[in-house]
Amino acid sequence: MIINHPLLGPRDAAEFVYLGDASLIDRPDPNADDAAEAFYEYGYLRDNPAGEHQELWYHEQGDRSWLVVTRNTVTHEITKVEIAREIAKSRGRSR
Repeated sequence: MIINHPLLGPRDAAEFVYLGDASLIDRPDPNADDAAEAFYEYGYLRDNPAGEHQELWYHEQGDRSWLVVTRNTVTHEITKVEIAREIAKSRGRSR
């Protein structure tokens, strides 16, 4: 599988490590009243979709960037690759 890195161009998926659902960018507020429940859901509850899904990939053997890859889990077709930091910034997160 080839991942078209937004900065480095097409790279073999072997250079990356799959880290799971891209919703992990949206970490719960530890100071919220329901923090324990929110962190339980954040850490343990995941969907297992068939079809288009956003995933976190880490470019371990490259520039060490985090990417959000939109991929069809049935066909493995990648339709979009974005820098995770840019997505986090657009959502008001500083990480």
